[in-house]
Amino acid sequence: MRLLCLLLLVSLGVCGALRGRDWAHHGASMFADLTVREMRATRAYLHSLPELRLTDARSKTLQKNSILLMELHLPRKHDALKALDHGQAKPERQARVVVQFGNQAQPNITEYIISPLPFPNSHKMKTFKGNRPIRFESRPITASEYVHIVALLGKITTKAHKVLFETTGGFSFTNCTDRCLTFSDIAPRGLGPGERRSWIMLQKFVEGYFIHPVGFEVLINHRDLDPRQWTVEKVWYNSQYFDSVEELVRKYETGDVEKVKLPDHDDNDLFSTYIPRGQSNSPTDIHGPKLVEPQGPRYHIDRNFVEYAGWSFAYRVRSSAGLQIFDLRFNGERIAYEISLQEAVAFYAGDTPAAMQTKYIDAGWAMGTSTYELAPGIDCPEIATFVDLYHYYDTDKPVHHKNALCIFEMSTGMPLRRHFNSNFQGGYNFFGGLEKTVLVVRTTSTVYNYDYIWDFHFYENGVMESKVSATGYIHATFFTPNGLNYGTKVYNYVLGNLHTHLVHYKVDLDIAGRENSFESIDLKFVNFTNPWSPKNTIVQSKLHRTQHKTERSAAFRFGKKFPRYVHFYNPTEKNKWGHERGYRIQFNSHAHSVLPRGWREENGISWSRYPLAVTRHKDSETTSSSIYSQNDPWEPVVSFEDYIRNNEDIVKQDLVAWVTVGFLHVPHSEDIPNTATPGNSVGFFLRPFNFFNEDPSLASKSTIIVRPGQEGKPKVQRWTPEVIGHCVTDKPFFYNGSYVVV
Repeated sequence: MRLLCLLLLVSLGVCGALRGRDWAHHGASMFADLTVREMRATRAYLHSLPELRLTDARSKTLQKNSILLMELHLPRKHDALKALDHGQAKPERQARVVVQFGNQAQPNITEYIISPLPFPNSHKMKTFKGNRPIRFESRPITASEYVHIVALLGKITTKAHKVLFETTGGFSFTNCTDRCLTFSDIAPRGLGPGERRSWIMLQKFVEGYFIHPVGFEVLINHRDLDPRQWTVEKVWYNSQYFDSVEELVRKYETGDVEKVKLPDHDDNDLFSTYIPRGQSNSPTDIHGPKLVEPQGPRYHIDRNFVEYAGWSFAYRVRSSAGLQIFDLRFNGERIAYEISLQEAVAFYAGDTPAAMQTKYIDAGWAMGTSTYELAPGIDCPEIATFVDLYHYYDTDKPVHHKNALCIFEMSTGMPLRRHFNSNFQGGYNFFGGLEKTVLVVRTTSTVYNYDYIWDFHFYENGVMESKVSATGYIHATFFTPNGLNYGTKVYNYVLGNLHTHLVHYKVDLDIAGRENSFESIDLKFVNFTNPWSPKNTIVQSKLHRTQHKTERSAAFRFGKKFPRYVHFYNPTEKNKWGHERGYRIQFNSHAHSVLPRGWREENGISWSRYPLAVTRHKDSETTSSSIYSQNDPWEPVVSFEDYIRNNEDIVKQDLVAWVTVGFLHVPHSEDIPNTATPGNSVGFFLRPFNFFNEDPSLASKSTIIVRPGQEGKPKVQRWTPEVIGHCVTDKPFFYNGSYVVV
């Protein structure tokens, strides 16, 4: 009878695990990005509504009503969990659509939720917390607006043709062939809410033009929807300010301007290109190491559902923000409901007006849509699974981004764990080891000059890593002697400007259930009498735990001491040894505040005050930023500070960790032509902390154990094929643990 009961329990456990896996697979599509079919149907539905009077987004006029952005609108967590945890029907799919209403007396931005997909027949307005209105001036800049900016720049540079031609040694903005000028526009666009004024910096249009400024910057006011009303408000040339282009030209002709002449342009000067130069000590007739999968991939992908070594999750790439993971489980247990990129900023300093003004908030540039094709063997291993993405932003048709996401397993060249057990007589008792392999989900965002590489790593021991690596071109301005206070000279007339990168993540943890608590763990020195030598004292460290009961107490400010451990746990669920099952967040970051608290643009990134803030989950607090923060950071429609202002209880609640990572970048000559990734990667780990009874990677069959055998021949114990494969090596594993004097 006892055996029958035991078999029944085992059977129920297996069935439950299989059912949970099926439900996770069943629910993954709730988080999948909009399909091309859904995008087309949503556009057709909205264009069929006569009261909206929608026209094409790419028409040249700015006085129009058009769709700016279309992306998945996530279901409420409570509704999603019914499908994920109980196998119930999935909530209907919905689209979030941003519409620009420019063809009316009071232009505005309105967001709609469209449903049900793929056959929409209803819409409702989406509001922000506190019903904050969206200023029309806060909208991201569009291709149509750029058309008019280019036209205005054509007029400006025609007036200043002689100045630019002589300064640059033959470059011009119009009527040029191989000696052309281009531009970069700076944001935020003004100094306060309701403005739309942009500093624009001219550059030589050559390969790597981001590091070819020419010393000419102009401030244009383009707030009016009639481009004929746009004006030039300021001009900066060679460290001198002018109220108009005409004033600059007049003073240039009369000799009242300190002129600058750039060195003659040399087409053979490759400083901004990738063309190899210098001495290489690596052989050029052979390739470097490559990844192989001797018996094929060990992960499984079904649309946006991924399984690997006990892990399962769904993914999406949100058009406005980027890579996101949902329903993250290990061995069938949910660790997190959502881990998602929210925002990335780069705040600069400098001596030119463009440098002073540069405070990039990248969701405002639709960072998620900047996911361009990944190169096999460079961006991802050749063996990776490449996935196409589709976005609908500032377009009239869905845009196909080929091979824009990749998934692969890689060996890190490092053991996950190992031990050599010496017998201290020239031999060993045993050796044990497990190679460290990891599944990587990767995409990139190229937001003009900078390239961000976004990774999620999944390890076999229940650890997940979120990582961002920065590369691409530095943001450079024209060199001035005073500029050395704000950066480094990297070329004859080029200053690499100092800046700070900050990246914000949402980490919605569900540790052994939704009722979680949060504590920080530090060390304190204790001093007590030595119990085995009373004449002496012992000084040692002791664990000091602080339970954080409210949101405000769990909001850690930059500049204050940060706890050694931050621990999320379920107080009612314990492991075999009586400890609350939990996970901790471990930071790999050098971040710091970019502006004083409450200083103008800092209000738009109030999340940047905290390396970590913990809040209760609310469906009304889905994101920490918005696409409008870039052009209206002064009065943002999404203010993260509101999420912790009410200081709610966080004991035994559904908790969300908001994580900020980043680093300071003072450019240097080695950033030419590009910033390199080594040393420029930051992120965080999710690490089990008494969640399991032992290391879950013990389930891996890639372990190797070696013990001394008879006649000195090692006895190798392994659970995978002895010969890996001819692509790696045709020799079987060999180990000799002896060490001898020579």
